[in-house]
Amino acid sequence: MPDSEFPDFPRMQPRRPFFIVRGREPAGDDLKHPVVAIGNFDGLHAGHRAVVAGARRLADELGRPAAVLTFDPHPRTFFRPREPVFRLTPESVEATLLARLGLDGMIVLPFDAQLAAMSADAFFDDILVARFGVSGLIIGHDFHFGRGREGSPSFLLRRGASSGMPVVVVEPVNDGGEPVSSSMVRQALEAGDLHRANTLLGYRWFVRGDVSHGQKLGRTLNYPTANLRLDEGCRLRHGIYAVRAAVDSRVVHGVASFGHRPTFDNGAPLLEVHLFDFSSEIYGQQLDVEFVAYLRPEERFDSVEALVAQMDLDSAEARRILAENPPPRSLLG
Repeated sequence: MPDSEFPDFPRMQPRRPFFIVRGREPAGDDLKHPVVAIGNFDGLHAGHRAVVAGARRLADELGRPAAVLTFDPHPRTFFRPREPVFRLTPESVEATLLARLGLDGMIVLPFDAQLAAMSADAFFDDILVARFGVSGLIIGHDFHFGRGREGSPSFLLRRGASSGMPVVVVEPVNDGGEPVSSSMVRQALEAGDLHRANTLLGYRWFVRGDVSHGQKLGRTLNYPTANLRLDEGCRLRHGIYAVRAAVDSRVVHGVASFGHRPTFDNGAPLLEVHLFDFSSEIYGQQLDVEFVAYLRPEERFDSVEALVAQMDLDSAEARRILAENPPPRSLLG
């Protein structure tokens, strides 16, 4: 069942300018001597946000900007290029969430052969100290880095102590006695268990994409849709969902189908969003789609009439669920 306690990320507004540094350049004046949280923050789940909150606290104590230092592509993609990673928050979404959580910036290092082969000492000396002049570090309890994963929390505590750099190791946030992880969230989404996924995240999961032209079959059925191509690694369970979409600075309720369209073409996975009581043209616009409830699996119908009858039922159910679960207050409100 959906819940009303999850913060509504798409409607939140950042509180300050947010700066993104990519590649191998220094951070510049906007992120001078930052306190950084290091890691892969895919999903920005409850455990990640504990690390981010630690960075914000330490930065405020030291009078420094707060940022995350992360990697692109995801290290798993580098080491296993034939196994697409189910990214919960692509970079643009991750930057949006970090800004809304009150951070000042995001440093994105290219994860390539050079970085993979770098020793932990070289990473600390050449990147953290020499390039970015880091004032403090916040890491999760299980963070490892460097050649052969030789960098560890104990390594950073030792190097930080010897160089006068405060290092804080954040304890895990547990769910049922197990540390919350991105893998747990992915597994829940793959099963269509939105309640569990959103509980682990601490907000309702949403995707972002550009509205593209499709076959316009929905219009012939009186169900026009906004079509989004999600990342090829997305393994969200195929099926029908009650959703909200952020459109032109407002939130619109709707029902969405994610899958292969078995009644028509069994094509590549596509997210088709039907927005209730909405008629504006939004082709080419960026859409944030928040998943509120899983309604049913994707299925093939023997006739268009049978499909439309089921779509009527799906829409009525989605309207009911969304009315019973109004957008909650902002995470920062």
